[in-house]
Amino acid sequence: MTDGASGNPKDDELVIDVNGINKRFGTKQVVKDLSLQVKRGEIFGFLGPNGSGKTTTIRMMCGLLTPDSGSGTCLGFDIISQSDEIKQRVGYMTQKFSYWDDLSIRENLDFVARVYEMKNRKEAVDRSLEKLGLTSRASQLAGSLSGGWKQRLALAACMLHEPKLLLLDEPTAGVDPTARRDFWEELHLLAAQGISVLVSTHYMDEAERCHKLAYIAYGQLLAQGTAAEIVSSQNLTTWAIHGDNLVELSQKLRDQPAVDQTVAFGSSLHVCGKDAVQLEQTIRQVVHAHGKNLRMEKIDTSLEDVFIYMMKQSADNFGVGT
Repeated sequence: MTDGASGNPKDDELVIDVNGINKRFGTKQVVKDLSLQVKRGEIFGFLGPNGSGKTTTIRMMCGLLTPDSGSGTCLGFDIISQSDEIKQRVGYMTQKFSYWDDLSIRENLDFVARVYEMKNRKEAVDRSLEKLGLTSRASQLAGSLSGGWKQRLALAACMLHEPKLLLLDEPTAGVDPTARRDFWEELHLLAAQGISVLVSTHYMDEAERCHKLAYIAYGQLLAQGTAAEIVSSQNLTTWAIHGDNLVELSQKLRDQPAVDQTVAFGSSLHVCGKDAVQLEQTIRQVVHAHGKNLRMEKIDTSLEDVFIYMMKQSADNFGVGT
């Protein structure tokens, strides 16, 4: 339960609890009957193709957009009637860096503190600089920062008013692997402190670091649970084939019985299907006919295999009115 007056969540609370929310822009149904729950201290990942409604869903949850229908709460406040209360208590990080290039890191954070009408602004800014390792760069102009440091500034701004929930919309797009790793280490530290994180991402290594995941395709929630649960839910069998001429082999395997997907992964080819027995027979026949310099092995289906499979099964709703 939540103390609605303060918005402070207890340990066992659902920080986000939305049911059957919908959003339409013109004739396009962007989000359809979506229900989602996020617990306190949980990192919840959003996966799905571009244009699937992830950003719209995040904005509805934090009070920036009003659902056309459905209901829900965020931090104990109603997402429709108490959106102002929600906006004051969440940290929202957009896809695009949205701070001022001609202001220093400190000046950017001070401006955000003014927007939130925070008391003791200097102390709050100093604390945020220290927590995110920005103190030594406090006077540096934001426009001169690398992608990783801009990302850290954006997170510092999100955390300035000490929110209990972070909503992060593809926060690591365009950031180098080291900065991405450091960013996720910071997210797990925040989660350990009881802060909930809802994050959209296209990176499979990031998705696997989430406590739970939801796969959204063109406005509809198709699967949610842990990474292992989502992989298991698709009931795919996967074989890896190693050797030469894998592009040619992939073309031969496509449209063969029980072959639902072929995807190149470096020096191997992953072949997936739901009919395990027929899939193995098909692969052995094609591999035998293809040549001797090939090796096949049954492997665990990865989250990326499943993500690609689900994306191919999804139907784009662009221009569809229902």
